[in-house]
Amino acid sequence: MHILVTADTLGGVWTYTRELVTGLVRRGEWVTLVSFGNIPTLTQTRWMEGLENFDYRPTAFKLEWMLDSEADMAASAQYLKAVVEETRPDLLHLSQFYYGSLACDVPRVVVAHSDVVSWWMAVHKNPPPETEWLRWYQQIVARGLGAATVVIAPSHWMLEQVERYYVAPAHAVVIYNGRTPALFNPHISKENKIITVGRLWDSGKNVSLLLRHEMPGQVHIIGSDRHPELQNGVFAAEAIRPNVHLDAEQEEARLAQILARAGIYVATSQYEPFGLAPVEAALSRCALVASDIPPFRELWDGAAVFFRNNDAESLQGTIERLLCDGGLRREKANLAYHHARHHFTADRMVSDYMNLYRALVPARALSA
Repeated sequence: MHILVTADTLGGVWTYTRELVTGLVRRGEWVTLVSFGNIPTLTQTRWMEGLENFDYRPTAFKLEWMLDSEADMAASAQYLKAVVEETRPDLLHLSQFYYGSLACDVPRVVVAHSDVVSWWMAVHKNPPPETEWLRWYQQIVARGLGAATVVIAPSHWMLEQVERYYVAPAHAVVIYNGRTPALFNPHISKENKIITVGRLWDSGKNVSLLLRHEMPGQVHIIGSDRHPELQNGVFAAEAIRPNVHLDAEQEEARLAQILARAGIYVATSQYEPFGLAPVEAALSRCALVASDIPPFRELWDGAAVFFRNNDAESLQGTIERLLCDGGLRREKANLAYHHARHHFTADRMVSDYMNLYRALVPARALSA
């Protein structure tokens, strides 16, 4: 089977794409990958080395959630249609809503990773202001969802959001994302460090919650040492508490080493349709402390310790309880680890997608 996959290079979708594409190729499928957003760095594409039956087409077209992206989206759709006509895939696996309505006679799987309106509602608790761009965005998202052969969401919560704010897809399936356990080390002795991954100015990830109260233990916020709107791009020293360390974004291998040593991972998000970082932490046998939001309840109920959403005092007390009780921390870490191994592996994710693909692609195409 030949699958054409689209992705962007700016966030977690790239990690998701790496796991999916690698798994498909290793199972003998042919993959053409087209990326949008930015041209990736050599570090971002290192995983492609040695992959057989694989064709990569990087582009720098804007993404649909970016302001003033209308012209780029129209141009990128024309480019993608040309690639489809050239490569003749059996199926399109699309990580952007816009291409769900691409004019071609090929099954189209659209993955609803996240969207602007549900992000705004989770962060601001009210609808986004009406603008011409927002009306365009809602129209193209609804059009892509409505025209897709199947819509995939990474959680039931996310599927509910697209149905609430756009349109109920004719056919929809929930497939949880996954990571490869072998990339992480759950067997190293832990330190009393609290780790989270995110930028302080990202209201959805909400890692600034860790600065509102003095947290027990050493806190490391990874990926947050620069702010594009501050002078010299550096946070003011007085904004950071003495026990909080801001660490630069890490390459995957280095981040895996940090997680291997960390005792606790804190998932502070107000908005998180899935969240790969908590999975990576769980596969590293970190105890998970998670914001009590519906998607985290869906994904981690019984395997994480929850605190009240956006409540720094509740977060402080939850962390302190785990730091003061080593037996409880180890129990919760083991629960998170086994839960992730059971539900959130890349192998399980790829198998679920392969079963879906086989149901969508006619048998005659597979034997051709």
